[in-house]
Amino acid sequence: MYPRLLKIANNSQESYFLFGPRGVGKTTWVKNNFPSDTYIDLLEQNIFFDLSANPQHLKRYFPVEASKWIIIDEIQKIPALLNEVHRLIEHEKRKFILTGSSARSLRKKGVNLLAGRALQLTMHPLTAIEQGEQFNLGKTLLYGQLPKVKTSNDPKLYLQAYINMYLREEVLQEGLTRNMQLFYRFLEIASFAHGEQINLSAIAREVGVNQKLIASYFDILEDLLIAKRIKIFTKRAKRRLSHHPKFYLFDVGVYKILRPKGPLDSISEINGHALEGLFFQEISAINAYLKAEYEFYFWRTSNQIEVDFIAYGPKSLLAFEIKSSTYVDKKNLTGLKAFKTDYPMAKCYLIYLGEHCQYIDNIEIIPFNKALMSLDKLLISN
Repeated sequence: MYPRLLKIANNSQESYFLFGPRGVGKTTWVKNNFPSDTYIDLLEQNIFFDLSANPQHLKRYFPVEASKWIIIDEIQKIPALLNEVHRLIEHEKRKFILTGSSARSLRKKGVNLLAGRALQLTMHPLTAIEQGEQFNLGKTLLYGQLPKVKTSNDPKLYLQAYINMYLREEVLQEGLTRNMQLFYRFLEIASFAHGEQINLSAIAREVGVNQKLIASYFDILEDLLIAKRIKIFTKRAKRRLSHHPKFYLFDVGVYKILRPKGPLDSISEINGHALEGLFFQEISAINAYLKAEYEFYFWRTSNQIEVDFIAYGPKSLLAFEIKSSTYVDKKNLTGLKAFKTDYPMAKCYLIYLGEHCQYIDNIEIIPFNKALMSLDKLLISN
């Protein structure tokens, strides 16, 4: 059991939505942090059937005292329950923690997420900071950061089962698509776009469907929080920029298991995208847990000068270039220098697999492990 950075104070009087992909540890976290509070599991068949037919029966599942938390796991299974939760918050001052896989999927079912009466939190895969000395970069790049991967005797087999479970239980049961074979084919092809700009027409040709369907499949991945698209940074742009968004799966282990590999595939390219994706999932998690309020972008000019990640916050502008090499060449700094020219206030960082911190042309160069372990300080201090 790793200590998680996500926090809810026991004496808080707020209610919360806790969203996150399956397998990131939401259920374990609520059970460990609130062991004496009421826990209602909507995956339990009898409870599911009862509350689906009779949402007003919710009061039967928790005691009279109002000081305790009421935890409802997998709230997206019965969206109609939110009306009863809303009533209990308003009229009986009850407080809830509602876990689920997606806020967007609930909104699409016509519910209003309690009209702002519950705060929204997100749980991510494990971070390097949470693992501390147990963090192993080599194993993480192979198998990712899902908690059960860390304890599994066969992490590759677990990840394969995870993909199949997710497709079956989330995509199929939620009725998000009727053709699972086609969707799985799309997932494989989309894995080639991890860390790249999305070319909808090229992916549509590979899958053998139209662009509109492919666009809807990318929406499904974002709805379920298992992927994210980031846009080009265009604020006060001084150059002609590229316009297609970049795409990242939420966990590097999921990317590795989905990405087909063969004799014609470049292992260095796959590992480079894995490293980049790992940095993005880590900085996204730390940003969420610290409520640092950064928004993430990338930057690429029309002549292909690029910076992997731009973090734009209330007080700071940060630029990050991720390199899978153990040394730094001045050519590696081209993108950051160009960005710094356009945005002199930006703090620029090159993250690499070497061992020593360096400073070149007002750019800070940080070893990858050190960067992950200090992301909290980096985001808050800037």
